[in-house]
Amino acid sequence: MSFLHLVMNAGWVVQGVMTILVIASILSWSVILGKMLQLRRAKRDAEEFEEDFWGSSDISGTYSQLTQRRGTLSGLERIFEAGFSEFGRLRRKTGNDEIIMDGSGRAMRIAFAREADNIEQHLPFLATVGSISPYIGLFGTVWGIMNSFTALGNVQQATLAMVAPGIAEALIATAIGLFAAIPAVIFYNRFATDIDRLLNRYENFSEEFSTVLQRQTIKRSSNAQDAA
Repeated sequence: MSFLHLVMNAGWVVQGVMTILVIASILSWSVILGKMLQLRRAKRDAEEFEEDFWGSSDISGTYSQLTQRRGTLSGLERIFEAGFSEFGRLRRKTGNDEIIMDGSGRAMRIAFAREADNIEQHLPFLATVGSISPYIGLFGTVWGIMNSFTALGNVQQATLAMVAPGIAEALIATAIGLFAAIPAVIFYNRFATDIDRLLNRYENFSEEFSTVLQRQTIKRSSNAQDAA
């Protein structure tokens, strides 16, 4: 009645269910560990960038530093780079402040959407594992119990010793299903909350940076009027 003995002597359907659940558990844990590292790095990068950005009065200097490593930008760096790049490009082409602000805001929204897609990647997999693993395990359990009682139909006198191994083998499938589902659900909820907070941080920075750019356009318009 050891765990390994029960698994090895289970029916092929139950063993197949167990194999699927073990693979799902391994994949979900790889996603969990990868997502933990990704979110930790994203939070650290956001804090460092905001500290450097708001502590500096030279936006052009910050932009010049980021352009030197444009291929490795992520998070707030990419949103800032996209918005300021479009702001500078439109300011050289037109004097219409509304067009400049709409263009830079649109560029930041596109960069924000790409960052959101990147950081939410693989999160639906955890939701899928958490929602269907118990049902897959339950299917293996039902199938195993059904086979156990079917086998008892050929016996004139059934005893507990004859029923117990088959039922134990079947219940292992449910246990493995729960083992795969519970961590997936816990970390999915945690990651969903952390991602919402991080994306709100990105969105708030975009709004604040748009205000900074708007001040620059107003200042330029005022200087142009004074010169005229």
